[in-house]
Amino acid sequence: MCIWKRKFPGIRGRRSILLTAIVIGFSLCLAGCGRTAKEDVISASEEEQAFDAPGDGRKSTDTEDAVKFDHELDGYRPLKEKYNFYFTYKVVHPWWDAVAFGIEDATDQYEDMGIDINYEYLAPSAVSSEDQIRRLEDAAGRDFDVIGVDVADVQAVTPKINKLIDAGHKIMTFSSSDAAKEDGCRRIAYVGNTHNYEDGARLTEALCEKLGCRGKIALLVGTKGAPCHEERALGVRDVVAKYPEMEIAETAYDEDSTEKAYAFTKEFLAKHHDLAGIICCNMSNPVGAARAVIEERRDKDIVIVGMDHDQEALKYLREGKIYALGVQDCYSIGFNTVQVAVKIADGLLPGDAYPEKTEEKTTIIYQNDAAAMLRTLYGEID
Repeated sequence: MCIWKRKFPGIRGRRSILLTAIVIGFSLCLAGCGRTAKEDVISASEEEQAFDAPGDGRKSTDTEDAVKFDHELDGYRPLKEKYNFYFTYKVVHPWWDAVAFGIEDATDQYEDMGIDINYEYLAPSAVSSEDQIRRLEDAAGRDFDVIGVDVADVQAVTPKINKLIDAGHKIMTFSSSDAAKEDGCRRIAYVGNTHNYEDGARLTEALCEKLGCRGKIALLVGTKGAPCHEERALGVRDVVAKYPEMEIAETAYDEDSTEKAYAFTKEFLAKHHDLAGIICCNMSNPVGAARAVIEERRDKDIVIVGMDHDQEALKYLREGKIYALGVQDCYSIGFNTVQVAVKIADGLLPGDAYPEKTEEKTTIIYQNDAAAMLRTLYGEID
């Protein structure tokens, strides 16, 4: 198990960040840990979402608007001088390392105010709702001010959250997956992506337009029961259902594994020689899908869209092997999670101090945006 407690230097004022170094560092921890960076992502405008021509005729996104490194605390003065938080998420993965950048920067800024924030940021090496429940139980016995969870499975984890709430613990959800009040969960607040359905729908609309609204496609979802993946998949299905000449021929759950996404894609390609596109609902599966498609020399006739800022995926986007990626605001998720946790620890309920759901943003980017995004996030020079 890895524990990170206020040991990383602050990164305020940076205009770019090399995610590679953090990804390598965090991957050394089998249990997963973090504290660290920034992506302030805004939604693309209607004009940017429109296609000027089939292929690469899209207007480029201004990456200075898509990714920023200048968050500051909101001015709230904490009531205590020291806080202890516990954050657990679905699986050890670079996506959550980017969230950790925001967590670390916020805690550094609190330290400048004389506020000491210790936290543990932990996850399993494979997605497991049973493991997540055990982690929550362990955290509940260790006197944390606030426990945060990125929900692995709403149905499985919600009863445990409610039980801990009934026992007097302060529980919030964060990152990509909420267990909302509509789900029967009594968690105090959520910070993260509140528009996963829309992200899936927007990516699917992009793919459908590229294909002329006809063709056979495959869907790689991610983790069964994970709200973010299931909601994106629902958005995919609803959009495809609008087009009589579109068909989802295959669906597979790759469990956030690049290797499993690769293997499923190989199966899709062998079974469907007329496959026209693949829609990917997490950060790992665009990479696995692209590797398989390139290996089978099908990259000229299969359109891939997917989620997030994996370096390999961005390179495939730059090369035209992937058509579009939805990049989430991981940094802001981490930064705002800490701010909300402090207010929850101080006994404030959602309202004027903070919303019940803090919505973070997603930008859909295309080939023309890839080089700039690689420079911004990874320091790559053309």
